[in-house]
Amino acid sequence: MVRRRRRSVLLLLLALTVLSPLVLYTRRLSAALNPNQRRDLPGEIVNQGRGVKASKLNALPLETVGSLKEPVGIVFSEESRESASKSTEPDSQEFLLRKAGKHKNRVLSEATAADSARSEDDDLIEQVTSKEGEDDGLATVSVDQQQITTASQQRSASEASSLENVPEQTSMENSLEGNKDGALLDTRIRNIRDLLIKAKVYLGLGAIRANPQYLKDLRQRIREVQKVLGDASKDSDLPKNANEKVKTLEQTLIKGKLMQDDCSVVVKKLRAMLHSAEEQLHAHKKQTVFLTQLAAKTLPKGLHCLPLRLANEYFLLDPSHQQFPNKEKLDDPKLYHYALFSDNILAAAVVVNSTVLNAKHPSHHVFHIVTDRLNYAAMRMWFLSNPPGKATIEVRNIEEFTWLNASYSPVLKQLESQSMIDYYFRTHRANSDSNLKYRNPKYLSILNHLRFYLPEIYPNLHKIVFLDDDVVIKKDLTSLWSIDMKGKVIGVVETCGESFHRFDRYLNFSNLVIVKNFDPHACGWAFGMNVFDLAEWRRQNITEIYHSWQKLNQDRLLWKLGTLPPGLITFWNKTLPLNRSWHVLGLGYNPHVSSRDIERAAVIHYNGNMKPWLEIGLPKFRNYWSAYLDYDQPFLRECNINP
Repeated sequence: MVRRRRRSVLLLLLALTVLSPLVLYTRRLSAALNPNQRRDLPGEIVNQGRGVKASKLNALPLETVGSLKEPVGIVFSEESRESASKSTEPDSQEFLLRKAGKHKNRVLSEATAADSARSEDDDLIEQVTSKEGEDDGLATVSVDQQQITTASQQRSASEASSLENVPEQTSMENSLEGNKDGALLDTRIRNIRDLLIKAKVYLGLGAIRANPQYLKDLRQRIREVQKVLGDASKDSDLPKNANEKVKTLEQTLIKGKLMQDDCSVVVKKLRAMLHSAEEQLHAHKKQTVFLTQLAAKTLPKGLHCLPLRLANEYFLLDPSHQQFPNKEKLDDPKLYHYALFSDNILAAAVVVNSTVLNAKHPSHHVFHIVTDRLNYAAMRMWFLSNPPGKATIEVRNIEEFTWLNASYSPVLKQLESQSMIDYYFRTHRANSDSNLKYRNPKYLSILNHLRFYLPEIYPNLHKIVFLDDDVVIKKDLTSLWSIDMKGKVIGVVETCGESFHRFDRYLNFSNLVIVKNFDPHACGWAFGMNVFDLAEWRRQNITEIYHSWQKLNQDRLLWKLGTLPPGLITFWNKTLPLNRSWHVLGLGYNPHVSSRDIERAAVIHYNGNMKPWLEIGLPKFRNYWSAYLDYDQPFLRECNINP
């Protein structure tokens, strides 16, 4: 008897453990399926997923049992809940479903388990899923009309307009509510501009233009949004009424969708707009190049004033005070000599100051400056009133080199010819060279070609470093003189990291003379900071090689203009590659030069049109240059030259 009782108790307990969870689960399930008990959500929302066939949900992939994951977030926002409780319109159910578009997957998953059917809601859900997969851009002007089912086409125009465009409005409203979820600062700006492009496409459509009243309204809305947008570059710049104006334009575009149902017309209009935009871009680029070249050739007022003031002061000096000290060092081959050919006083001052301030032993450095007759007195006065510390300096007039004349130098003969002058200044002629870079009048100055006559100018020196006037020295350069040149004439930093710095960029390889002598893929290099072995130059008679090539290029058939192409030819197979850190280029045209490369560089070069002393100079690089000028200097203050 005792055993039977124990067995009965155990069976009873076992039955309770098995049946109790089933009873509780059944009650919860019935409560979940009973709409009368779900009072936490509006009645319309509870029922809106009923009776949807699985075939209607093919726009969204259904999750398998193995891929089911825990739901994220809430099904409906508080904003949707409040809207549902206040809505009394017949289409409030559809509007709420649109408003909660981003939670649609959860609603549709519930709908697949429901039993009842309502065919009208079937079509509605299909429209929502189809519409959400489309782009909000201009392509939706007519494509959405093809995806409306037969049942939805029987609705009124106002209902169709609301159903087709609420997702697009919601997308715009979300972007206008502010920068949420880490959105970019200009999200609203970009969306408004996209909306304006869409509106402009509508203006060119035939169906839209056939409705004068709508066309007038659309233009008015575009003007309002353009006025609101103004010059804003970030979301915080937009006025408070931006949302209102944008929503008004959106509503106007919704009406326009109903008028235009031909997608091909929209495509043609977009192609026409794209073609027009490309032509305008090309014209603007061409104008930018011209204006940049013009700005680069223009002398700022301050730089025009400075040499006049300096020259005036120089001629007021006593002749005994017009001379530089330490003349005995000028021909000492044991010292460190620099060649600088320039007519820009400020640029030359920065080169000298930066070299001296970064030198370990300034007294061992000698600067040889050559300028033209116009700036000779001013250049001397500047360095007399601003001596370079313990370093030695000389300033010479190019006209002192009487041996450098047209009978000796072919390039000087070419520069003095009328055809060359016409080539440089015939910008108004139709047959002028399209590349303005090759027609900069600075190439008419013989100063630019003096670098090919270094052994003749400095006959007592064995090695010299050539510096352009648009460089800044950031480190001591004395180790350049200890480099083993290995029989080469010039030490250079190669620039063939990019494909356009090869020989074929500078030379005319359609000419047989060039093809026979040079490799089009050979690595190019740059002037600006170069070390020259003058003894080897004399031994290999480099000047004569230079002259022979200049004579062959009398008609400019081998290369255009400038000094780099003849330099590449003259020193072909005579260059010694230096480490790239010696000479970093691009600060006069490339805003993306690495700050790390600049910090590691011994010399930085502002090659290009955006020189640091011009207003068009790149601001992010200007401080490297201006740091070596004392703007409190009286001459600079008098000429209103500021950093």
